[in-house]
Amino acid sequence: MTSVTHREPIDTPILRKERGAFFTPAAITRFISKWAIRAPDDRVLEPAAGDAAFLISAVGRLRELAPPGKSRPKVHGVEIHPHSAEVARKRVADAGGEANIELSDFFTVTPDPTFEAVIGNPPFIRYQDFSGEARARAREAAIRGGISLTGLASSWAAFTVHSALFLKKGGRLAFVLPAELLSVNYAAPVRKFLFSQFRDVQLVLFDEQVFPEAEADVVLLLAEGYLEGPAEFATIRQTKNAATLDTLGPGLSWTPADPAGKWTGSLVDVDAVHLLHSVSAAGLYTNLETWGDTTLGMVTGNNKYFTLSPQRVAELGLRPDELLSLSPPGSSHLRGLSLSKAQLKKLGDDGNAIHLFYPKDPPSKAAAAYIADGHRTGVDTAYKCRVRKTWYRVPLVSPADLLLTCMNADTPRITENAARARHLNSVHGVYLNEACAALGRELLPVASLNSITLLHAEIVGRAYGGGILKIEPKEADVWAMPSPTLITSRADALRAIKRDVQKLLDKGRLLEAVKLVDETLLVDCEISASQIEAVRGARAELAKRRNLRAASGR
Repeated sequence: MTSVTHREPIDTPILRKERGAFFTPAAITRFISKWAIRAPDDRVLEPAAGDAAFLISAVGRLRELAPPGKSRPKVHGVEIHPHSAEVARKRVADAGGEANIELSDFFTVTPDPTFEAVIGNPPFIRYQDFSGEARARAREAAIRGGISLTGLASSWAAFTVHSALFLKKGGRLAFVLPAELLSVNYAAPVRKFLFSQFRDVQLVLFDEQVFPEAEADVVLLLAEGYLEGPAEFATIRQTKNAATLDTLGPGLSWTPADPAGKWTGSLVDVDAVHLLHSVSAAGLYTNLETWGDTTLGMVTGNNKYFTLSPQRVAELGLRPDELLSLSPPGSSHLRGLSLSKAQLKKLGDDGNAIHLFYPKDPPSKAAAAYIADGHRTGVDTAYKCRVRKTWYRVPLVSPADLLLTCMNADTPRITENAARARHLNSVHGVYLNEACAALGRELLPVASLNSITLLHAEIVGRAYGGGILKIEPKEADVWAMPSPTLITSRADALRAIKRDVQKLLDKGRLLEAVKLVDETLLVDCEISASQIEAVRGARAELAKRRNLRAASGR
């Protein structure tokens, strides 16, 4: 065990954030300890002890269950930070217990399956900052639990699996975890592990952010009956915040179609989920991948340098054949049904960058001067530039049939790329299959603005900071869209409402546009008004959750 010297720096918020340590409100530690600890002789482990918030609650719970006069309860922990470990031992002693805290990186601790309860708040370090030996140790620990994690996994994923290995058969795991558990692709093995290894899985969801300083939403995972799985279903319980945990109701049962798949569907009204399944089974809806391939856009390495407004082009004296037509950086201009050449020109007249610098070989005199200026200012030293054969020649992607916004305050939008502009990685491109290309370009943008598709976007996408809904290409592939057959059968009616839908979108009245599309697209589909209302309500609830958590985090 490492000794602690007086020269060691006192812990700070910055140091805690670097190692993913966000200490937990007392209301949550009490709730978790009460749920996980059932008997006075339960052995309890906190694998990331921090300043002992969970261990103090565990001591309180054990003393509450113990007969009068029993000796001080002993609890166990692991902590990587010496100062925190020292503080933890003292705080547990002050609370009337004894803390056996091992000073170590938890991923290097050999599992000891002797604990009835493992509780805590695993460190949350995103993949960008979770690298080198630390990541290697985490992945080895996850493999010992029988799962393989991708390089995108944050620290909590391996930590959760490794922690379960310390449980006795029948033991209980109670953790505060990022809400990423429900939705991110890299957590799929963790979701599958929990369902397969535990007899009972419960999730407690919050309307508001519990850790605003972490800029991440959380859920409480309550998993019981280790090595007695698989679980038949999960129980979903919801509350406003940490202070309202004592008023939790019994919750709702939810059975995932695939435990490894996203658990976002657990938040959705059962009637709405049933309608999603039924329209797909009837061939009325399919996924976007049926229509075509969704891809990332171009990465320039320096948008400010490579993307140019018409005014800037004139200043530089660049020739038209040294420029490519471009959808400007960002996606705020892609909120309508189509991006036309006239609209693109107007964007350029307003000062937007609608040109991509792509010089000929050899470059013109003006282009050569601009290239030299880029070299002088270090543009060529950016990673994406210096790994290219020719640093100033951006790798191109073909103009897509449709442009798909990937970061959205309301919902992902599909826009016809009538201007045949190329797109950057601020949006996705959809390349339609030849058989449905003409139909898709003309009518999928309007047909996609329906309540079922909007709801499914909330399920397959993921919530980011500020209430933003993000959708990646792989998620877009499975996003529910009206099928070519359904759109073909409604083609004339959809054409008739396109102008009215566009007017509503221009005024920012998205939901009114969606209602108009619903009335046109879903007529005679044997879908009742109450079913549509259930879908709209479910989508509104998920969007509300995104925005409530964003507001509570400010």
